[in-house]
Amino acid sequence: MDKQTMISNINKMKKEQNAVIVAHSYQVDDVQEIADIVGDSFALSQYCASSTADTIVFCGVHFMAESAKILSPRKTVLLPEINAGCPMADMVTAESLREAKKKYPEAAVVCYINSSAEVKAECDICCTSSNALSVIRSIDKKDILFVPDKNLGSYVAKMCPEKNIIFWEGYCITHHKIKSHEVLASKELHPDALLLVHPECQPEIQELADFVGSTKQIIDYAKNSDHDKFIIGTEMGVLYQLKKDSPHKTFYMMSTGLICPNMKKTSLQSVHDALAFKKYEINLEKDIIERASHSLTRMLEVAK
Repeated sequence: MDKQTMISNINKMKKEQNAVIVAHSYQVDDVQEIADIVGDSFALSQYCASSTADTIVFCGVHFMAESAKILSPRKTVLLPEINAGCPMADMVTAESLREAKKKYPEAAVVCYINSSAEVKAECDICCTSSNALSVIRSIDKKDILFVPDKNLGSYVAKMCPEKNIIFWEGYCITHHKIKSHEVLASKELHPDALLLVHPECQPEIQELADFVGSTKQIIDYAKNSDHDKFIIGTEMGVLYQLKKDSPHKTFYMMSTGLICPNMKKTSLQSVHDALAFKKYEINLEKDIIERASHSLTRMLEVAK
């Protein structure tokens, strides 16, 4: 099946099934092009919560599709590539978090959205990289157990010195591997470019940046900036939207290795088969949905 025929079939099935296709900004270009909405975790969470579609085809990774199911339990949620996981999310389990909660019984528990449904069910509130600061500042307690990303936790702690944030030893394998010498070499090679990085990068990388922000915040910053050259310190999938928004600007990837292999698993064929064969439906236990929905719904209320 050629590309145009596949796209035509996808659009036809989408209409027949009252389905929407949502895609994270790290997805391959073809998938971003076919999607009804492209964005970061927060934007996609908001969209799924308000959508009137019967079916959500989530082009992302497993925890994202789970979040869509939690927010829309009566809808059919499909993850085109069932093996698209997230190593960071796997770095915390519900069992290990329950043990940590015993150790810090007075602490509020905040989970990054990059976590499983079972972990979200153990938390007080969820956050994304876009709204982590708003979420942390909304909490009355001083002590906060933050899981699983220690780099995002470190960024928030720097911005909220009044809080005592207890970090989990988790990280994004793509962002965490960026080294200072790579950043300095890139800045030396492109001295007239601004460096934009994601808070999942290590603190020393954040310190070298001109701007630190979520996927969407990086895209918006570049779009609205008077500057015309940027070094991008996040997953290469953002280049699609950056170039689309600002074709006259120049973007340099800080490293050729900034690729999330799990985000790149989804293809047009995957999306086509998801609609054609209901691959792969996400189902969660009712108890998990009810408990996890508290943390996600509270996040949406706090950080609108």
